[in-house]
Amino acid sequence: MQTRYATNPTDFKQYDTDRIRRDFLIENLFTADSFELVYSHYDRMIVGGVMPVETPQMLPTYDELRAEFFLQRRELGILNVGGDGTVTVDGQVFELTKKDCLYVGMGSQDVVFASNQPEQPAKFALLSTPAHRTCSTAKLTAAQASPVDLGAQETANQRTIYKYIHADGLQSCQLVMGMTTLKSGSIWNTMPPHVHDRRMEAYIYFDIPENQRVFHLMGHPQETRHLLVATDQAVLSPPWSIHAGAGTASYSFIWAMAGENYTFTDMDFVPLAGVR
Repeated sequence: MQTRYATNPTDFKQYDTDRIRRDFLIENLFTADSFELVYSHYDRMIVGGVMPVETPQMLPTYDELRAEFFLQRRELGILNVGGDGTVTVDGQVFELTKKDCLYVGMGSQDVVFASNQPEQPAKFALLSTPAHRTCSTAKLTAAQASPVDLGAQETANQRTIYKYIHADGLQSCQLVMGMTTLKSGSIWNTMPPHVHDRRMEAYIYFDIPENQRVFHLMGHPQETRHLLVATDQAVLSPPWSIHAGAGTASYSFIWAMAGENYTFTDMDFVPLAGVR
């Protein structure tokens, strides 16, 4: 498990492309029969993935957590972005097809990931935050996740937002998690941009065609930078940073937030005229 430390926004202005990618981009999320995890010091969120192919994979613990098991003091959001698979939590089996989400509560000890077909493996995106109480482990499909259509064809941002883990969906301590899918012909997400000083955010991009990319915009609203992101890669977004993007083709992404405020709508929008 890698560790990424927090960055001062004033220092960030001096970063070159390599430093921005090294600190904020997670390039490898899914490796066969392996966990790929990054421990971020932004609200202690862990971002990563697991792709079981030949054998089921049990969620390990790590020295960095100083815990007897991974979820001793944590909660976990799981979203499948690959083939059909299962997640078994302390003996209870949950079937997850593509875009199904599972919340696993604090205290769960044995979490095992498996694919139904090795030739079409499941890809389980993992997002974990510290927890202070136990919430029920539960599953939600995309159809159950309050899909809302936003944007317009004229502004190239027609998209559907799915909210899985939030105050009116799957309950959690602090993790808020969902997914956005762009309509065919639309490329922009989260426009106009916003920040929220009370929590960080992570984006996991997927379903980007192999030879296409997303230009992910980040940084202080008056000091923007960008990252080129391929499919199955993730971006860590500090509380002081905007987080928006435009793709060379339509795509989907998972968004997850953690921090002081649990309210989904807690956002400080930035007018486009004020972005530089």
